[in-house]
Amino acid sequence: MPAATAPTVPTPEVTAAADAADADAMNARARSLLVPVADPEARPTPPPSVSPVLPGRPVADRPQVRAPGPQQGDENGVPCPWCSTPNRPDRHYCTRCAMPMTRTEDSSARHRPWWRRVLDFRNRETPWAGDRPRLRRTFDRILTWVVAAAVLSLLIWVGVSAPGWVQATRDHFAKRAPVAPDQFAASRSYPGHKPDLLFDKVNNTWWGPGVTQSGEGQWIEARFAEPTRLLDLIITPGTSTRADQLSQSALPHRIKVTITTKDGRTTTRNLTLDQSAGGQRRAFRVGEVTKVRFTLESAYGASASKQVAIAEIEFFGRSSANSS
Repeated sequence: MPAATAPTVPTPEVTAAADAADADAMNARARSLLVPVADPEARPTPPPSVSPVLPGRPVADRPQVRAPGPQQGDENGVPCPWCSTPNRPDRHYCTRCAMPMTRTEDSSARHRPWWRRVLDFRNRETPWAGDRPRLRRTFDRILTWVVAAAVLSLLIWVGVSAPGWVQATRDHFAKRAPVAPDQFAASRSYPGHKPDLLFDKVNNTWWGPGVTQSGEGQWIEARFAEPTRLLDLIITPGTSTRADQLSQSALPHRIKVTITTKDGRTTTRNLTLDQSAGGQRRAFRVGEVTKVRFTLESAYGASASKQVAIAEIEFFGRSSANSS
């Protein structure tokens, strides 16, 4: 039977070495947990709250301004006509306001109107004491007269033009009413299409000059027995207002309108029409008209087999309801 083995006992050298290793590990761990702290620095010395300055010169007190008072012995003196301050009898100007002691009749007179003060160059108002009068130069006077002339011209122009402006305003807001001429005339007419068909208020009848191409130089005229104010004008080109019938005739393009007033003077206007069907309205503000002539100058679609045709010409004036 084998013999029993004795238990192993650690040697003292091994235990001491292990303790030394554990102590080194603990020291290393403690060093790793420490936070390095810098050495405290010395704080700078703060600057003084009041910096040193050089001694300055003493500043003298400002003088006090006092109002002038009455002189000795002036309590019973002559009062100033401007400020009522007593003055010595031998003074010619006041000790307080420096105005003359003698007040003339002109200075106490009633205030003159502005136009007399402007146009009176000799009797100018004397400036007060301490006021510097304005220097009057030649250029200033010329500029003043130029401005005055411009203002006067503007007023005259406004006065002359005002009636026209009033009439134009009334015409703009006036209600329109048709105006029929009393007589008609034409340079020539196509058979069966006389000039009175232009003013019959029917748009399926027409007038033609009876010549082919543009009919340049041919005219038609409307006459009024009494002078009439005309505001608008409507011209219907072609033989009717239907668009499918525009190609049946040439259409007027440019028309010269000659207007004759009751005093015999004539005015010329140029009308340009569009190549479209239906009536074409144009502004025609003329007063005291006795005769209007329309002269053809050019046409749309003119050819050797077509003549210019105009279906209707209508005049419009102010309605009698505007005066009520």
